[in-house]
Amino acid sequence: MRRYLEIWGIMLRNSLIRELSFKANFILWMIVEVLWFCGQIVFFNIIFGQVDRIGDWSKWEVILLVGTHQMIAQLFQAFFFVNVSNIPELVRLGKLDSLLVLPIDSQFAVSTKQFGLDSVLNAMLGGVVVIVALSKLQITPSAGMVLLYLVALCFGVAVHYSVMLSLAAVSFWIVRAQGLVYGYFNFLQIARYPDVIFPRLFRFIFGWIIPVVIVANIPARLLIKPLGNPAWLMLHLVVAGSFALFLSRIFWRFALRHYSSASS
Repeated sequence: MRRYLEIWGIMLRNSLIRELSFKANFILWMIVEVLWFCGQIVFFNIIFGQVDRIGDWSKWEVILLVGTHQMIAQLFQAFFFVNVSNIPELVRLGKLDSLLVLPIDSQFAVSTKQFGLDSVLNAMLGGVVVIVALSKLQITPSAGMVLLYLVALCFGVAVHYSVMLSLAAVSFWIVRAQGLVYGYFNFLQIARYPDVIFPRLFRFIFGWIIPVVIVANIPARLLIKPLGNPAWLMLHLVVAGSFALFLSRIFWRFALRHYSSASS
Protein backbone atom coordinates (compact mmCIF):
# COMPACT_ATOMS: atom_id res chain seq x y z
CA MET A 1 0.00 0.00 0.00
CA ARG A 2 2.82 2.40 0.86
CA ARG A 3 4.44 1.81 -2.53
CA TYR A 4 1.18 2.63 -4.30
CA LEU A 5 0.79 5.83 -2.29
CA GLU A 6 4.32 6.87 -3.24
CA ILE A 7 3.63 6.19 -6.93
CA TRP A 8 0.36 8.12 -6.70
CA GLY A 9 2.23 11.05 -5.15
CA ILE A 10 4.80 11.05 -7.94
CA MET A 11 2.06 11.04 -10.60
CA LEU A 12 0.30 13.88 -8.82
CA ARG A 13 3.48 15.95 -8.69
CA ASN A 14 4.20 15.31 -12.38
CA SER A 15 0.68 16.42 -13.28
CA LEU A 16 1.09 19.61 -11.28
CA ILE A 17 4.35 20.38 -13.10
CA ARG A 18 2.66 19.67 -16.45
CA GLU A 19 -0.27 21.95 -15.63
CA LEU A 20 1.98 24.81 -14.50
CA SER A 21 3.96 24.52 -17.73
CA PHE A 22 0.84 25.64 -19.61
CA LYS A 23 -0.57 28.25 -17.24
CA ALA A 24 -2.77 30.00 -19.82
CA ASN A 25 -4.51 26.74 -20.77
CA PHE A 26 -4.91 25.88 -17.08
CA ILE A 27 -6.59 29.22 -16.32
CA LEU A 28 -8.78 29.30 -19.44
CA TRP A 29 -10.09 25.79 -18.91
CA MET A 30 -10.88 26.62 -15.30
CA ILE A 31 -12.77 29.75 -16.39
CA VAL A 32 -14.81 27.72 -18.89
CA GLU A 33 -15.80 25.26 -16.17
CA VAL A 34 -16.75 28.09 -13.79
CA LEU A 35 -18.94 29.71 -16.46
CA TRP A 36 -20.64 26.38 -17.16
CA PHE A 37 -21.33 25.92 -13.46
CA CYS A 38 -22.70 29.46 -13.14
CA GLY A 39 -24.95 28.71 -16.11
CA GLN A 40 -26.46 25.79 -14.18
CA ILE A 41 -27.20 28.05 -11.21
CA VAL A 42 -28.85 30.61 -13.50
CA PHE A 43 -30.90 27.85 -15.14
CA PHE A 44 -32.43 26.76 -11.84
CA ASN A 45 -32.97 30.37 -10.76
CA ILE A 46 -35.05 30.84 -13.91
CA ILE A 47 -37.08 27.71 -13.11
CA PHE A 48 -37.73 28.83 -9.54
CA GLY A 49 -38.85 32.17 -10.87
CA GLN A 50 -41.92 30.26 -12.10
CA VAL A 51 -42.43 27.63 -9.37
CA ASP A 52 -41.89 27.46 -5.61
CA ARG A 53 -40.82 23.83 -5.37
CA ILE A 54 -39.80 20.87 -7.51
CA GLY A 55 -41.36 17.92 -5.73
CA ASP A 56 -40.09 18.18 -2.16
CA TRP A 57 -37.10 20.34 -3.15
CA SER A 58 -37.02 24.09 -2.53
CA LYS A 59 -34.85 26.54 -4.50
CA TRP A 60 -31.87 26.54 -2.16
CA GLU A 61 -32.08 22.78 -1.68
CA VAL A 62 -31.72 22.37 -5.44
CA ILE A 63 -28.83 24.86 -5.46
CA LEU A 64 -27.16 22.72 -2.78
CA LEU A 65 -27.76 19.66 -4.96
CA VAL A 66 -26.11 21.41 -7.92
CA GLY A 67 -23.14 22.34 -5.74
CA THR A 68 -22.86 18.74 -4.54
CA HIS A 69 -22.95 17.46 -8.10
CA GLN A 70 -20.26 19.98 -9.03
CA MET A 71 -17.97 18.66 -6.30
CA ILE A 72 -18.45 15.02 -7.29
CA ALA A 73 -18.17 15.57 -11.04
CA GLN A 74 -15.10 17.80 -10.74
CA LEU A 75 -13.31 15.46 -8.34
CA PHE A 76 -14.00 12.63 -10.75
CA GLN A 77 -12.61 14.74 -13.58
CA ALA A 78 -9.58 15.69 -11.51
CA PHE A 79 -8.48 12.21 -10.53
CA PHE A 80 -9.93 9.72 -13.01
CA PHE A 81 -11.64 11.08 -16.11
CA VAL A 82 -8.53 11.94 -18.15
CA ASN A 83 -7.04 8.51 -17.51
CA VAL A 84 -10.15 6.40 -18.04
CA SER A 85 -11.24 8.28 -21.16
CA ASN A 86 -7.77 7.69 -22.63
CA ILE A 87 -7.94 3.88 -22.34
CA PRO A 88 -9.53 3.33 -25.80
CA GLU A 89 -6.77 5.41 -27.37
CA LEU A 90 -4.08 3.44 -25.50
CA VAL A 91 -5.62 0.24 -26.84
CA ARG A 92 -5.86 1.55 -30.40
CA LEU A 93 -2.25 2.75 -30.50
CA GLY A 94 -0.84 -0.24 -28.63
CA LYS A 95 0.48 1.98 -25.82
CA LEU A 96 -1.42 0.04 -23.18
CA ASP A 97 1.27 -2.64 -23.30
CA SER A 98 3.80 -0.31 -21.65
CA LEU A 99 1.48 0.10 -18.66
CA LEU A 100 0.59 -3.58 -18.38
CA VAL A 101 4.25 -4.62 -17.99
CA LEU A 102 4.76 -2.33 -15.00
CA PRO A 103 5.22 -4.16 -11.65
CA ILE A 104 1.99 -2.66 -10.29
CA ASP A 105 -1.69 -3.42 -10.63
CA SER A 106 -2.84 -2.70 -14.20
CA GLN A 107 -6.06 -0.96 -13.15
CA PHE A 108 -4.10 1.33 -10.83
CA ALA A 109 -1.62 2.07 -13.61
CA VAL A 110 -4.24 3.15 -16.15
CA SER A 111 -6.30 5.06 -13.58
CA THR A 112 -3.61 7.26 -12.02
CA LYS A 113 -1.32 8.28 -14.84
CA GLN A 114 -2.51 11.89 -15.08
CA PHE A 115 -4.58 14.36 -13.08
CA GLY A 116 -6.61 17.42 -14.04
CA LEU A 117 -5.81 19.67 -11.11
CA ASP A 118 -7.85 22.63 -12.40
CA SER A 119 -10.93 20.55 -11.60
CA VAL A 120 -9.95 20.47 -7.92
CA LEU A 121 -10.38 24.25 -7.76
CA ASN A 122 -13.75 23.97 -9.48
CA ALA A 123 -14.78 21.32 -6.94
CA MET A 124 -13.95 23.83 -4.21
CA LEU A 125 -16.31 26.29 -5.91
CA GLY A 126 -19.05 23.68 -5.59
CA GLY A 127 -18.22 23.43 -1.89
CA VAL A 128 -18.65 27.19 -1.52
CA VAL A 129 -22.09 26.98 -3.15
CA VAL A 130 -23.07 24.19 -0.73
CA ILE A 131 -22.04 26.33 2.24
CA VAL A 132 -23.99 29.33 0.92
CA ALA A 133 -27.06 27.15 0.33
CA LEU A 134 -26.86 25.76 3.88
CA SER A 135 -26.69 29.32 5.18
CA LYS A 136 -29.78 30.32 3.18
CA LEU A 137 -31.60 27.24 4.46
CA GLN A 138 -30.47 28.05 8.02
CA ILE A 139 -29.08 24.54 8.42
CA THR A 140 -26.03 23.85 10.57
CA PRO A 141 -25.11 20.19 10.10
CA SER A 142 -23.36 18.35 12.90
CA ALA A 143 -19.75 17.20 12.56
CA GLY A 144 -20.97 13.63 12.14
CA MET A 145 -23.33 14.61 9.34
CA VAL A 146 -20.57 16.54 7.57
CA LEU A 147 -18.31 13.48 7.79
CA LEU A 148 -21.11 11.29 6.42
CA TYR A 149 -21.59 13.78 3.59
CA LEU A 150 -17.88 13.67 2.68
CA VAL A 151 -17.91 9.86 2.68
CA ALA A 152 -20.99 9.97 0.44
CA LEU A 153 -19.11 12.27 -1.98
CA CYS A 154 -16.34 9.66 -2.23
CA PHE A 155 -18.86 6.94 -3.06
CA GLY A 156 -20.36 9.23 -5.68
CA VAL A 157 -16.96 9.60 -7.34
CA ALA A 158 -16.50 5.82 -7.10
CA VAL A 159 -19.76 5.21 -8.97
CA HIS A 160 -18.74 7.46 -11.88
CA TYR A 161 -15.30 5.84 -12.00
CA SER A 162 -16.71 2.31 -11.97
CA VAL A 163 -19.21 2.87 -14.76
CA MET A 164 -16.77 4.74 -17.00
CA LEU A 165 -13.97 2.19 -16.46
CA SER A 166 -16.32 -0.60 -17.51
CA LEU A 167 -17.33 1.30 -20.63
CA ALA A 168 -13.69 2.06 -21.46
CA ALA A 169 -12.80 -1.63 -21.08
CA VAL A 170 -15.22 -2.43 -23.92
CA SER A 171 -12.51 -0.99 -26.18
CA PHE A 172 -10.63 -4.30 -25.80
CA TRP A 173 -13.23 -5.71 -28.21
CA ILE A 174 -14.41 -2.76 -30.32
CA VAL A 175 -11.20 -0.63 -30.04
CA ARG A 176 -12.91 2.74 -30.52
CA ALA A 177 -15.06 3.14 -27.41
CA GLN A 178 -14.71 6.91 -26.98
CA GLY A 179 -18.38 7.31 -27.92
CA LEU A 180 -19.43 5.18 -24.95
CA VAL A 181 -17.06 6.92 -22.56
CA TYR A 182 -17.95 10.48 -23.52
CA GLY A 183 -21.60 9.52 -23.84
CA TYR A 184 -21.64 8.51 -20.18
CA PHE A 185 -19.73 11.66 -19.22
CA ASN A 186 -22.57 13.70 -20.71
CA PHE A 187 -25.19 11.41 -19.21
CA LEU A 188 -23.84 11.82 -15.67
CA GLN A 189 -25.10 15.41 -15.76
CA ILE A 190 -28.56 14.06 -14.84
CA ALA A 191 -27.19 13.62 -11.30
CA ARG A 192 -27.59 17.36 -10.73
CA TYR A 193 -31.39 17.16 -11.08
CA PRO A 194 -33.72 16.31 -8.16
CA ASP A 195 -34.54 12.61 -8.25
CA VAL A 196 -38.28 13.31 -7.90
CA ILE A 197 -38.53 14.57 -11.49
CA PHE A 198 -37.78 11.11 -12.91
CA PRO A 199 -40.31 8.25 -13.37
CA ARG A 200 -40.17 5.47 -10.78
CA LEU A 201 -38.75 2.88 -13.21
CA PHE A 202 -36.04 5.32 -14.28
CA ARG A 203 -35.13 5.95 -10.62
CA PHE A 204 -34.88 2.20 -9.99
CA ILE A 205 -32.62 1.53 -12.99
CA PHE A 206 -30.36 4.52 -12.42
CA GLY A 207 -30.54 4.28 -8.65
CA TRP A 208 -29.53 0.62 -8.32
CA ILE A 209 -28.40 -0.97 -11.60
CA ILE A 210 -26.46 2.03 -12.95
CA PRO A 211 -26.61 4.23 -9.84
CA VAL A 212 -26.07 7.62 -11.47
CA VAL A 213 -29.08 9.51 -10.08
CA ILE A 214 -28.21 8.86 -6.44
CA VAL A 215 -24.56 10.03 -6.52
CA ALA A 216 -25.47 13.67 -5.74
CA ASN A 217 -29.07 13.31 -4.54
CA ILE A 218 -28.21 11.14 -1.55
CA PRO A 219 -25.32 13.29 -0.24
CA ALA A 220 -27.51 16.39 -0.64
CA ARG A 221 -30.44 14.76 1.17
CA LEU A 222 -28.12 13.81 4.04
CA LEU A 223 -27.55 17.52 4.69
CA ILE A 224 -30.93 19.07 3.97
CA LYS A 225 -33.26 16.29 5.12
CA PRO A 226 -31.34 14.65 8.02
CA LEU A 227 -34.54 13.49 9.71
CA GLY A 228 -35.64 11.46 6.71
CA ASN A 229 -33.62 8.33 7.59
CA PRO A 230 -29.96 9.05 6.71
CA ALA A 231 -28.90 5.50 7.62
CA TRP A 232 -31.05 4.03 4.84
CA LEU A 233 -29.87 6.65 2.34
CA MET A 234 -26.23 5.99 3.15
CA LEU A 235 -26.75 2.23 3.01
CA HIS A 236 -28.27 2.59 -0.45
CA LEU A 237 -25.28 4.59 -1.70
CA VAL A 238 -22.69 2.32 -0.06
CA VAL A 239 -24.27 -0.87 -1.42
CA ALA A 240 -24.77 0.51 -4.92
CA GLY A 241 -21.30 2.12 -5.01
CA SER A 242 -19.49 -0.92 -3.63
CA PHE A 243 -21.29 -3.23 -6.04
CA ALA A 244 -20.39 -0.96 -8.96
CA LEU A 245 -16.73 -0.98 -7.90
CA PHE A 246 -16.75 -4.75 -7.51
CA LEU A 247 -18.33 -5.34 -10.91
CA SER A 248 -15.97 -2.90 -12.63
CA ARG A 249 -12.99 -4.72 -11.12
CA ILE A 250 -14.30 -8.09 -12.27
CA PHE A 251 -15.04 -6.78 -15.75
CA TRP A 252 -11.61 -5.12 -16.03
CA ARG A 253 -9.84 -8.39 -15.23
CA PHE A 254 -12.14 -10.27 -17.63
CA ALA A 255 -11.44 -7.72 -20.38
CA LEU A 256 -7.69 -7.97 -19.87
CA ARG A 257 -7.83 -11.71 -20.48
CA HIS A 258 -9.31 -10.95 -23.90
CA TYR A 259 -6.87 -8.19 -24.75
CA SER A 260 -4.59 -8.75 -27.75
CA SER A 261 -1.46 -6.70 -27.22
CA ALA A 262 0.19 -4.68 -29.95
CA SER A 263 3.00 -7.22 -30.11
CA SER A 264 0.73 -10.26 -30.53
